[in-house]
Amino acid sequence: MAMHVALQAEATSGVSRRAFLKASALIGGGLLLDFHVPRARAAGSAPGEALNAYIKLMPNGIVTITAKNPEIGQGVKTMLPMLIAEEFDVDWKDVRIEQAIADGARYAAQFAGGSTAAPLNWEPLRRVGAVSREMMVQAAAQTWGVPANELRTASGTVLHVPSGRKLAYGELAAAAAKVVPPDPKTVRLKDPKDFTIIGKPVPGVDSPLVVTGKPLFGIDVTVPGMKYAVYVKCPVFGGKVGSANVAALKSLPGVRDAFVLRGDASVAGSAGPLDRLVDGVAIVADSWWLAEQAREKLEVEWDEGNAAHENDARFAEEAARLSGQAPATYIVKNGNVDAALASAARVVEANYAYPFLAHATLEPQNCTASYAGGKLEIWAPTQNPESNRKVVARTLGIAPQDITVHMTRCGGGFGRRGASDYAVEAAAIAKQVGVPVKLLWNRADDLRHDFYRPAGFHHFKAGLDGGGNLVAFRNHFVTLGTAEEPGSSAFAGPDEFPSRFVADMEFAASFIPSGVPTGPLRAPESNGLAFAFQSFIDELAHAAGRDPLQFRLDLLGEARILDSTDDRYGPQPDFDTGRMRGVLELVREKSGWSARQKLPSGTGLGVAFYYSHMGYFAEVVQATVGTNGALKVDKVWVAADVGSQIINPIGAENQVQGAVLDGIGQALTRINIANGRTVQSNFHDFAPLRINQAPPVEVHFRTTDNPPTGLGEPALPPVIPALCNAIYAACGKRLRRLPIENGTLAKA
Repeated sequence: MAMHVALQAEATSGVSRRAFLKASALIGGGLLLDFHVPRARAAGSAPGEALNAYIKLMPNGIVTITAKNPEIGQGVKTMLPMLIAEEFDVDWKDVRIEQAIADGARYAAQFAGGSTAAPLNWEPLRRVGAVSREMMVQAAAQTWGVPANELRTASGTVLHVPSGRKLAYGELAAAAAKVVPPDPKTVRLKDPKDFTIIGKPVPGVDSPLVVTGKPLFGIDVTVPGMKYAVYVKCPVFGGKVGSANVAALKSLPGVRDAFVLRGDASVAGSAGPLDRLVDGVAIVADSWWLAEQAREKLEVEWDEGNAAHENDARFAEEAARLSGQAPATYIVKNGNVDAALASAARVVEANYAYPFLAHATLEPQNCTASYAGGKLEIWAPTQNPESNRKVVARTLGIAPQDITVHMTRCGGGFGRRGASDYAVEAAAIAKQVGVPVKLLWNRADDLRHDFYRPAGFHHFKAGLDGGGNLVAFRNHFVTLGTAEEPGSSAFAGPDEFPSRFVADMEFAASFIPSGVPTGPLRAPESNGLAFAFQSFIDELAHAAGRDPLQFRLDLLGEARILDSTDDRYGPQPDFDTGRMRGVLELVREKSGWSARQKLPSGTGLGVAFYYSHMGYFAEVVQATVGTNGALKVDKVWVAADVGSQIINPIGAENQVQGAVLDGIGQALTRINIANGRTVQSNFHDFAPLRINQAPPVEVHFRTTDNPPTGLGEPALPPVIPALCNAIYAACGKRLRRLPIENGTLAKA
């Protein structure tokens, strides 16, 4: 007999925390365990949120675990099921993974972002596995009529220790359905020393399919009767369609339809970055190539709107003007900075700037949609399927429950696929033409209709006493937004180092009104702030005549825990100076920092540290600058503290190395804005890091007695300032403006 077992715990409504069980039959002799357990709270999470997970156990011992979150390349499709399989006590070779569809009612939050997968799921998913294991033990105890404390589990079997009898989990399915499931809070979790899956290197479950070109990604989706679409938008941000020669396009070979879609103006400015439909011209054809060829003959009169005057020069001029005025807001204002600067033995001033950046996911934005009978089905490489559902429902005027979202694997995300623009475009086109449609952006669409890492301008002034100690610190940060507030991912919090480590501290901000869409890019906010702050800290160390790494250790002071003062997203984790000291000391050892003076001329080491997404990272870069100013990044050392357990060492190392290389790539390129539009159009002028530019990245994890946290983002921020600081050590040129332009680093 087959069963469907459901275990549910309380939500915030006050329902009893005692779990309850529902059973229903499945054909095939297997056992389907449906668990609803409380989700571990992370900083900023709402109380009472719940997480679902499913385990399907077949009589042959094969266990299928549903992966609930989107897979964007960070390895969660492997890592999260590892947590369940470990506590269920089955062999990984017997585990199969299935991707869940988007279902907020069943799975609660399903998203990829913020390096949250590990901290949110570490304990709840282990308890899912532990409850499953306990049910098998109870079923075996009842079958044999023996005490449960005489039983042990291993490799998908229950062993009666005194008699040596064994029962495979598959044999216990029927009996397990009759077991009252234990409260997830009370089940015993394994001692880490007994782990057989967690902490062991497990290759990605999709890796063989990826390298052999199997159709996993959104761009691979095909459905019967599908047509292909392109969607042409105004090159100026916020522009609208005046008129278009759509009638002429309909007569072209293979073109099935062409029409104008009007944007959802009612939510403009109130939604997240690009979470709405904007004006454009849709072209639907028998193939994507035919649609793209028809696009070449499209003639549109655009109403470019107010953003047409925006450009990089205006932003820089406005930043310079604002920096000399009273700031719009103070993020931190402690002590008397003016008095401390006046009495300082030395005052150091510097201006830093970094540009807009695009996400440039290798797989361009795409979505397949089918609309029929008032219901919509979409296949999307999305980081945030529930947001897609809400935006599409609002735009099309249909109920969210009438939309099915299939999550495909994403060919890169980095925050870009958290938006809903590509999904709502596909859905709106499919509704109008009445047949399934695959929308696919070309590379120029992808770069020119992105939301961008916002540009930023920092105006630093700091004071050092006679002993080279930091006694005053001021920064006026100017970035994009409205006159009163920052744009998406354009702000900074009050805990930005060295806040809380300098008594006389001011961190202020002003904002440049802009129509350029901004939003989260891998390590949002931190990817720019780390460059500015940690580079200026390096300047201060050199001005003080101090070892830059020791200068940072001295600033951190003794090991202690500092309360967070940042409540923008709810309560944030406190900062443990001992953990940051630990990674700085570890990277000093591993990089051979103390022997850096023995490096050849033109080669230098640079260091930086950063705390973001609950991860403590310190990194050292070795760089060589040739006599012609050419840059070579020789090697990067990374020391990381993300808690007590590295769940999957393969995935963890890949994430750190990928983040470091991504950061180096960010430091070498930029997005330019001219006449309200993006200048770059493809990889020839927005170049990702190439293989011959990629240095070896040596990763060292320092385990501490703290819950595991994520790895997708926190390794990125320190590498950019560490690289710039290494360049200074190599050639004496201090880089205060990104990007780093190869050939311009001749010795100062």
